[in-house]
Amino acid sequence: MTVVREVDEVLLGFTRALRAAGVAVTQDRSHAFLAAVAEVGADDGQAVWWAGRATLCASPDDLFRHDQVFAAWFNARDGLPQSRPKDASRPATAHLLPDAEGAGGSDNEADDEDVVRAAASAAEVLRHRDVASLDAAEKRRLARMFVRLSLRPPTRRTARHQRWHRGEVDASRTLRRSLQHLGEPGEIAWRRRAVRPRRVVLLVDVSGSMSAYADALLRLAHRLTQSARTTGGTVETFTVGTRLTHVTRALRSPDADRAIVAAGEVVPDWSGGTRLGETLRVFLDRWGQRGMARGAVVVVFSDGWERGDAELLGQQMARLQRISHRVVWVNPHRGKAGYEPLQGGVVAALPHCDDFLAGHSLATFAELTEVISRA
Repeated sequence: MTVVREVDEVLLGFTRALRAAGVAVTQDRSHAFLAAVAEVGADDGQAVWWAGRATLCASPDDLFRHDQVFAAWFNARDGLPQSRPKDASRPATAHLLPDAEGAGGSDNEADDEDVVRAAASAAEVLRHRDVASLDAAEKRRLARMFVRLSLRPPTRRTARHQRWHRGEVDASRTLRRSLQHLGEPGEIAWRRRAVRPRRVVLLVDVSGSMSAYADALLRLAHRLTQSARTTGGTVETFTVGTRLTHVTRALRSPDADRAIVAAGEVVPDWSGGTRLGETLRVFLDRWGQRGMARGAVVVVFSDGWERGDAELLGQQMARLQRISHRVVWVNPHRGKAGYEPLQGGVVAALPHCDDFLAGHSLATFAELTEVISRA
């Protein structure tokens, strides 16, 4: 009975790690996983892997996260691990490292490969963790991982044309070529509509209910700003709460930490209240009608806890949708188990949004960059 209890503790620990990585593992799924493992046998690692995929996953993204967490939690060489040692000083990924007593016959190259695989798996698990649940050391590690994010700016067609190897016939250039050869038929010239990067506007909620995510969201805004500058794009960032603050200039600093500090110094309503409707109206009156939001991809980062008039927020979101190219609402609670969009602000805004995404981990931030690039 003691062995069975230890195996169940290890399996339940795996379900908790999977939940922390962003998979919606409910209590019913956990019980189904334990029942499936009891049927196939806990000593068969491949069978345990299939049991987890069949009972704990509900989407292709869940399958990917399951495989990454499984590789980090279980030792693929030795099958199911023993229960965790009670030594709290031992790192969480220590069970993945080669055993000192059993590795005497292996060479150093194989040991190094196992260490690298363990480190990569730990980084992948951290990539899917909720940023609000991280401690200070994990947040510092995650901050260094933001450099992996890159933005391919969305594009729009312009009224001008450019030379191209196919498309529509460029009659003027074709005729000029013919005249250069005394009217003899020559090679046909082609053209297409030119493309330019489309502006991206970020509205980051820094109210009290979003304080746990504000630092990560501003780091994301800084990374997108720096990435867009290298590819010819434009990213404008505003913070919203009780007031609207333009922080793009502060985020242009190449150093992320200095940029976050500079942005914090100019934001007067950090961790304050939430009046999204009023601040969005100020944004549209001062910036949107002047062209910054017109034809742009606008991303709103907020949990939707509106203390002001939710009806006003709906009206301003309708204005924003009319003048922008695409409106994306990013809610950090969207990817959590059991979440339902019942907040007044979310209910008022959703009819006017083109995308409603999760934004609680580095993995969801990467998915957001893909959505922006395809807009």
